[in-house]
Amino acid sequence: MPTYQSISVEGLDIFYREAGDRRHPPVLLLHGFPSSSRMYEKILPALATRYHAIAPDYPGFGHSSAPAPNEFAYTFDHLAAVMDAFVQRLGIERYALFVQDYGGPVGFRLALRHPERVTAIVVQNAVSHEVGLGPLWETRKQYWANRDAYAEKLRANLIAPEAARQRHVGLDPHPEAYDPDAWTDESAFLARPGQDRIQEDLFYDYRTNVAAYPAWQAYLRTHQPPLLVVWGKYDPSFTVDGAWAYRNDAVHAEIHLLEAGHFAMDTKSDEVAALTLAFLDKHVRRDDPRQV
Repeated sequence: MPTYQSISVEGLDIFYREAGDRRHPPVLLLHGFPSSSRMYEKILPALATRYHAIAPDYPGFGHSSAPAPNEFAYTFDHLAAVMDAFVQRLGIERYALFVQDYGGPVGFRLALRHPERVTAIVVQNAVSHEVGLGPLWETRKQYWANRDAYAEKLRANLIAPEAARQRHVGLDPHPEAYDPDAWTDESAFLARPGQDRIQEDLFYDYRTNVAAYPAWQAYLRTHQPPLLVVWGKYDPSFTVDGAWAYRNDAVHAEIHLLEAGHFAMDTKSDEVAALTLAFLDKHVRRDDPRQV
């Protein structure tokens, strides 16, 4: 079963969930917005049967340190740098990546920094192509163009209970399958003092991810890492076209569309775990000493 620990990284306490034998190949699981490593709780026991699973909380999320924005620059470059240092503090040389939502921008930055360290990638509703950005992103792009004019509206949306619910249920015709604790806990997290500014800063920086899509696509085309795309098709933010677009760059990508929302593990954790294990067993060498 998972253990729950913290480690000091660049003066920050970084919380992480860990499961599995440390002699097994590592899998680094990077969470989305506005979640934390808790989103992986359902699949960690399954992964731990054959892999060493590590799921950290970014600075400003979950149980990790959340310094004020005037003390810590909340950008995706900075989050990736901290996660890079975190992996090195744990002494992990090579790892598979599992990325969801914000985990995509963090994970692809790690892959670009150290392509030799990445053994495989699992993508769960994380976009790397503009075609994957749904209609909701039109107003978000307006915020990037005029931050001051849209900042108050964005802050209100971040903590609104209905917005929190919509992030999970999305367009799923079976809302009764979703545990409301998921968005109730996230709403409580977002209501903590200072969170509005932290998340606003990160959301404003999201524009750098869109600008980096060509670089991430070039990484996939050049290195052709084993790639599994597991996509909840009822996601109101990231379209199914974003899933299929990965095959334009990673020609052997495995793509699976699930009857699920943005956080596919809300309702399809067993399916996500089974697909992930089958994929990792096929592509990650368990006898490679560099992977442990």
